[in-house]
Amino acid sequence: MGQPPNPLQARPLRLHPDRLFPADPAVRDLARRLYGEVASLPIISPHGHTDPAWFALNEPFADAASLLLAPDHYLYRMLYSQGVPMQALGVPDRKGASVADPRAAWRLFASHMRLFRGTPSAVWLDHVFAEVFGFDVRLSAATADLYFDRIGELLAAPAFRPRALFDRFNIELLATTESPTDELLHHKAIRESGWKGRVVTAYRPDSVVDPEHEEFWVSLERFAQLAGQDVSYWAGYLEAHRIRRRAFIAAGATSTDHGHPSAATADLPAADAEALYHRILDGVWSPQDAELFRAQMLTEMAKMSLDDGLVMQIHPGSFRNHNAQLFWTFGRDKGADIPRPTDYVRALKPLLDRLGNEPALTVILFTLDETAYARELAPLAGHYPALRLGPAWWFHDSAEGMRRFREQTTETAGFYNTVGFNDDTRAFLSIPARHDVARRVDCGFLARLVAEHRLDEDEAAEVAADLAYNLPKQAYRLDADAPLPNRASA
Repeated sequence: MGQPPNPLQARPLRLHPDRLFPADPAVRDLARRLYGEVASLPIISPHGHTDPAWFALNEPFADAASLLLAPDHYLYRMLYSQGVPMQALGVPDRKGASVADPRAAWRLFASHMRLFRGTPSAVWLDHVFAEVFGFDVRLSAATADLYFDRIGELLAAPAFRPRALFDRFNIELLATTESPTDELLHHKAIRESGWKGRVVTAYRPDSVVDPEHEEFWVSLERFAQLAGQDVSYWAGYLEAHRIRRRAFIAAGATSTDHGHPSAATADLPAADAEALYHRILDGVWSPQDAELFRAQMLTEMAKMSLDDGLVMQIHPGSFRNHNAQLFWTFGRDKGADIPRPTDYVRALKPLLDRLGNEPALTVILFTLDETAYARELAPLAGHYPALRLGPAWWFHDSAEGMRRFREQTTETAGFYNTVGFNDDTRAFLSIPARHDVARRVDCGFLARLVAEHRLDEDEAAEVAADLAYNLPKQAYRLDADAPLPNRASA
């Protein structure tokens, strides 16, 4: 057990009840009242990357480092930028192995907490430490062992098992994200367990639609096996997607997710698409062919979504795995994905020419390029029935990023061409913290509109509830008997 911290070295941890609200007293009072209306609403988490095994097996989390540090690229990317080795933080390598002692990794993390001042990570962590674990002193080198030991004790208790935390966090639905090559066994186990928590999957086909993906060939073979479909020809390959999508729908999926380098779409004649696919299979493709194939597959996925009702999410604009050395040692999603400029107006036009006027299709657009909000994304979503705007994402899912999103999109797209908030996280315990931040920021934005006499307070309260709960539930079609979200009745 760690020694009690020296009170001269331990700083108090207090969550101010007005955190993130506007500084102006009158507007802050309005924000406080609006937040009071939505603070306790259930959490809809329709897109994220938590591990379904946690909820299928419901085993205790091991320790503070493996739960809070090792899965969270927001944390270790900052530490790595300051020269802290990934190995020392317990981040698993490509083989899933870690040589770090969890307590030593936690101490190392704690000794660098100053790096997170002013970042969204600090806001989320303070919420987790205070609200979930009950700490009243800040994490630091002096309190590292106190934290590690107390968290370890709590994680061994039934109240801190994954399902119990899911219920405690008031999560109504949580979606994970799986590849078409996943057998979805954990989702099957969840459904058969009798537990009432709703955990569903989402269809993420990147590894079988991107020829430049390092696992493309292995994934394509596995994809064919699971679908029971010959994928050596274009029509068979598309049918394999339909088969796997049906399996995902049976596992509760209501959405697909596409993490492409760009937002490029294409609508090739069938013969040209088949010829392109055979160039891919024959290994005689160019980088331009790879981009064209990904572009064509976004349109094909949209056509399938029109048929099977899955909501389509497009997450473009990231130069993924920019740090090659880190990528080959640790694999994907290790904090080295860097935003880059993204064109939407021209890139999406082939898909929109084909399907943009379909009210039964929902395509949710995300961006890492904030310059596109007011110029491209809000005007597009404010016109095409098939389009909706996803919330501020990834590098911008912060208080300031959320405010900029509302400021740049509301006047053109309104609130009801957006889909509320989703947390897109791998860090399970940060989910309530992230949703709390979004609710506070949205209430602050709405309070300003009320103070400027642009909304009545009762309208703002209704919008706040829609953003926090109703819009994500509707946009992701989470009620089987609900009307399609883009129809005039919605």
